[in-house]
Parts: sequence; structure tokens; C-alpha cells
Amino acid sequence: MQKWYQIFHKSAGLSPYVWVVFCILPFYFIFRSSSNYEVASGIIMILLFFACYVMSFKSKGWQVYFWSSLQIIISIAMTLLFSYVYFSIFLAFYIGNIQNRIGFFVLYSIHLFSTFATINYGFVSRNQLLFTQFPFILISLIVIILLPFSTYNRNKRGQLEGQLEHANKKISELVKLEERQRIARDLHDTLGQKLSLIGLKSDLASKLITKNPTQAQIEILDVRQTARTALKEVREMVTKMRGTRLEDELFRIRQMLNAANIQFTLKGSPRLTNTTLLTENVISMCLKEAVTNIVKHSSAEACIVCIEPGRTELTIKIQDDGVGIAGEIGGFKGSGLQGMKERLEFVNGSLEISQGNGTELILKVPNTVKQPQMEVMEVNERQGGLT
Repeated sequence: MQKWYQIFHKSAGLSPYVWVVFCILPFYFIFRSSSNYEVASGIIMILLFFACYVMSFKSKGWQVYFWSSLQIIISIAMTLLFSYVYFSIFLAFYIGNIQNRIGFFVLYSIHLFSTFATINYGFVSRNQLLFTQFPFILISLIVIILLPFSTYNRNKRGQLEGQLEHANKKISELVKLEERQRIARDLHDTLGQKLSLIGLKSDLASKLITKNPTQAQIEILDVRQTARTALKEVREMVTKMRGTRLEDELFRIRQMLNAANIQFTLKGSPRLTNTTLLTENVISMCLKEAVTNIVKHSSAEACIVCIEPGRTELTIKIQDDGVGIAGEIGGFKGSGLQGMKERLEFVNGSLEISQGNGTELILKVPNTVKQPQMEVMEVNERQGGLT
């Protein structure tokens, strides 16, 4: 709690008290005059200067330059009439707080030129009071030159720090949003497949419960196992994002399609050699989503997955003979298709959809860049030569 005698904040240090000294000094110079008229005019100029100083901080637009001009005029008059040059320090501090770059340099140049001209005129006219203050005037001129730039740069740095802090908060919010969307997609893909499988096996068990109770019991056990697997995958997903190999995903896809009485055909090898684990995980999740859509919406009887590794990219085609997805080709309207597209774009891949006798999804992802064999041999030879 601030005490009644604490006028200034503790963090301000001695700075406010230094400015108070500069506020008292002009009265000393004024009262050295013998004429009452000069004393009265000096007091009026002091009060007018500080009134303009306060107004210049409160004003905006062209009024800032109006009040600043009045302060420069009063500073020149105080120097010529009373040999008091220290109002220029107030002006130097104020000019440094101007945010407009052009306005800052214009006022800085005018103030610097007018102060130098006024002081030189006083020395030329042999003003003895100026000569006695020469060391302090020299210090004041150095302050007038350096203080505006120091204050201006400090304010700019404060603005940049504020903008940087705002940008960091924005980035943090965007990262959180992207993470939520990613988790939502992962949950949709993982639970969608497992719940579809549970639904299919539950329907099958209900049909077999009177005709073949033994087989129905087997299907119910599969439902329970699938539910446990889904729960385990969700827990693993929440704690950490584990990579999914394409081989493992194809095994689960085959199991799901068989439960839905959809014939599954695999062309190509699921063992990828030129693909990173991240890219393989993305492909696996997209493949899972594509097959889930086939089971839920296509009414297909057959599904073909074709893996075509190329020199620069890997292509995977998922084709079915179902009813198709009319109305979603260009816009990727389905949440599953949109999620697949976003995942593939994250690893610089692409998604294409074509329809004929059913639907065909074409997933393309770039291969990892490896050194050519000749370059590897040259590097090995150089290393052998060095050793």
C-alpha cells in the first residue's frame, strides 16, 4: 500500500526528483531580474510552458505540433531573456515520445537547430550568464542530441515487445486450436472405425443368436475385444501420438471389411522403404478413414487397395464398387474427406477423388530424399582416405 508521503512510484527512482529541480530552476533565473515586468512575464512564460507541455501529451493529431511549437518559442524566449536553456531538455524528452517517424524527425531538427542558434547568439552577444553556465549548457546540448533518440528507441522497443507478446499469444492460441482439431480428427478416425466394426458385429450376432448361438457368442466376444481395443487406442492417443505402421493398419482394415462381407484385395507391398514414420502414420489414418466410409456409406461388395511406390512419390489407390459420393467431389464436404485432405497437406501430399463404377481415392505423398548411391560411395571413400 502506498504511503501518503510517497508521491512517486518506487520504480521511478530519482528521475521525477531531477525533473522537479528543473521546474524550480527557472524561478531562480527570473528573480535575478530587477524589473518587476520581467519577473511577471517570466512567471507567465513558465506557467504557459508547463501548460503547453501537459496539453501536448494529452493532444492528438495536428494539436501535438501546435503545442510543441509554442514550447519551442517559449524555450527560445527564456534563453534570450533570462539565459535559461533547460526547457530544451523538457522538449527533448517530449519529442522522443512522438510515435510518428516523420513528425519526430521534423520536431527534432527544428528543436536542435533553434537551440543551437539561440545559444550561439547568446555567446556572440557576450551574455555573461551563459558563459558562467557553459559546462551545464554543454551537457544540456549533449542531452538534447541523445535523449530524443534514446526515448524514441525505447518506446519503439516497448511497442515491438508488446506486438511480439501479442503475436506469441496468438500463435499459442492457434497451436491450441490446431491441436484440438488434430485430436478431434484422430478420435473421429479411430473411434469411427471401431464403432462401425462393433455395429456390424452386433447386427451379425443378433441375426445368429437363434440360428447359430455358438457363432453369435464368437461375434459378441469380438465386439468386446474391439471395444477394449478402441478404449486402449483412445488412451494411447490422449497420452501420446503413436505412429501407426501401414502393415498393422491393413491387418485391421482386412478384419473390418471381412466383418462387413466386403471382399478385400491388396496390390503391392505394405512395407514402405522411402517413407518417414510421420508420413506412414498419416497414410494409415487416411486409409482407415477411407475404409470406414466404404463400410458405412458405399454399399460396396469389393474394395481394392493398390500401393504404387514411385521414384519421387508414393501413390495409394482405394477403390470400391459402391454407390459413390455424389456432390462431394470438388468441395471435400464430408468431415472425413476434409480431415484426410488436411492430413495429407501437412506432409505435402494430395488427395484426388474419381468416380466410375464406384469411387476411387488417390493418395499421393512425396518420398524422403536420399543421397544417390554414387555420392554415398564417394563420401565413404573420402572418409576412408582420411582415416
